Amino acid sequence: MSSDEKSLDPEDWGAFRALAHEALDKAIDTLATVRQRPAWQAPPQRPDASALPLGPTPLAQVCRAVEQDVLPYGVGNTHPRFFGWVHGAGTAEGIIAAIYTAALNANVGGREHAAVHVEREVLGWFKQLVGFPQSASGILLSGTSMATMIALAVARHGRGDPASLRIYTSDQAHISVAKAVRVVGLPPTCLVKVASDDRLRMDAGALRAAIDADTSAGRSPLAVVATAGTALTGAIDPLATIAELCEASNLWLHVDAAIGIGLRLHPALRDRLAGIERADSVAFDAHKWLHVPYDVGCVLIRDAQAHHAAFREGASYLQRATRGTGGGAPWFCDAGPELSRGFRALKVWMVLRTHGLDALGAQVLENCRQAEHLARRVAACEHTALAAPTDLAITTFRCTTGGSEADDDALNEEIVLRVQESGVAVPSSGRVRGRAVIRVNITNHRTTRADVDRLFDAVLEHRAALVAAR
Repeated sequence: MSSDEKSLDPEDWGAFRALAHEALDKAIDTLATVRQRPAWQAPPQRPDASALPLGPTPLAQVCRAVEQDVLPYGVGNTHPRFFGWVHGAGTAEGIIAAIYTAALNANVGGREHAAVHVEREVLGWFKQLVGFPQSASGILLSGTSMATMIALAVARHGRGDPASLRIYTSDQAHISVAKAVRVVGLPPTCLVKVASDDRLRMDAGALRAAIDADTSAGRSPLAVVATAGTALTGAIDPLATIAELCEASNLWLHVDAAIGIGLRLHPALRDRLAGIERADSVAFDAHKWLHVPYDVGCVLIRDAQAHHAAFREGASYLQRATRGTGGGAPWFCDAGPELSRGFRALKVWMVLRTHGLDALGAQVLENCRQAEHLARRVAACEHTALAAPTDLAITTFRCTTGGSEADDDALNEEIVLRVQESGVAVPSSGRVRGRAVIRVNITNHRTTRADVDRLFDAVLEHRAALVAAR
C-alpha cells in the first residue's frame, strides 16, 4: 500500500488489542456488578445537535466517554429488579457474540457464506420449538413488530380489494398489529377489534360473530391475529379454538407470541400455548424470554412458497448462481424487505448452544412462580388488589385507599414514578379496564423472589408516604 493509500485500520494493532481488552473487561464488569448499581438512574442530558466530528478523536478517549456517559445509564433491563415493560435481560455470552459479529461484518441478505447457514440452523430450531414442519420458511428480524408486518404482507399478497379485507384481533392486542395493517397498505377500517373476556383473552364467540357479520355484509375476512401473552397483562388467547375457527373459515391465523413463546421451553408450561402449531404464521422475540441480547425477533411462515412469492424480486446485479459466492439460494432478501441484514443469528446460536433449552425453560418457570408469588402478596395485603389474572409472568395490581377511583389512579401512577426514581426497582404503569395499575413483568433470569419482595415493599412504602401527605 502506498503512502497515500491509507485504510481505516489501526496503525498499531498491538495498542488497539490492549484497548479492546480493556473495553471487554469494562463490558463484563458492567454485567458482573449489575446488582451494585441502581435499577435505573436518569442519564446526563446530551445536546440534540452537536458539531459534526470532522477530525479524529483518539479511540481511548472515545471509549472513556462511552464508559462514563453511556454504560451506567441503561434503561435497566439487565438489572434483576427491572420489571417494566417486557425486556429481556440478555446474557454474558452475548458480549462475545457481538465481538465475533463485528469482526465478520456479514451481510446476511444472501449469498453463500457461513452466516447464512447459522441463521438457517437457528430457524430450524425455532420451527421445532413452535411445532412447525421443517419445510416452513422464516427469517430473523428486529422484533415481533416487524415480524407481524411480514406475516400480514404474506397473508394479503395477491388478495382482492384492500378496502373489503378484514383482519381480526383482540382489543388487548399489541399496537404493532394496527401499525402492521397500515404498513401493508390496508385502511384502518380493515382492522376489527374483537372484545376480550373476563380474563382479557380474545372472546372466541365474539370473533365468530364478527366474521359472520362481515361475510354477510359482503366483506372479505382475511386473517386473525391471536396473542400468546398480551403486553399489558400476559393474557393468552384461546389458540386452539381460534385455530379451528380459522380452518373452518379458510382464514390465515397469525400468532403474536412475542412474550409467550418462552412457555414452549418447559413441559409444565407448554400446553398453555396449545394450538400455536396450527397457525399459518408465528412471530416472537428471542430478546425477551430467550435472553438473547437485543435485537432479534423471528417470523415463521408455514407456506414457504407463499412467503417468497410476497417478497422475491430479481435484478441482474443480484444474480443467483449454482456455485461460488453468489450461491446459497434462496436468499434471505427473498423473505423480507431488507437486502442488507446484520448477522443476528450468531448471538441466538451462541445463547441456545451455551445454555440449552432446558436451562432456559427452567428460568421461564421460575419467573412464572415469582409472578405468582407477587400475586399472592398482593391478594393478602389490605392495601392492594389484583387487576387481572396472572396467566404468564405479568402481575398487575392497584394500591387502594378507600377513596375515589380517580384519586387511586393518580396515586398508583405516582407510586410507579417514585419507585423508578428511587433506583430500587423499575415497574411500569398501564390501565386495565380503564383503571391505572402497577404492572410488574418478570422476564429476567437474574431476578430472585427477594427482588420481587423488595419491589412490593417499596410500593407499600411509597403508598404509605403519599397517603400520609394528603
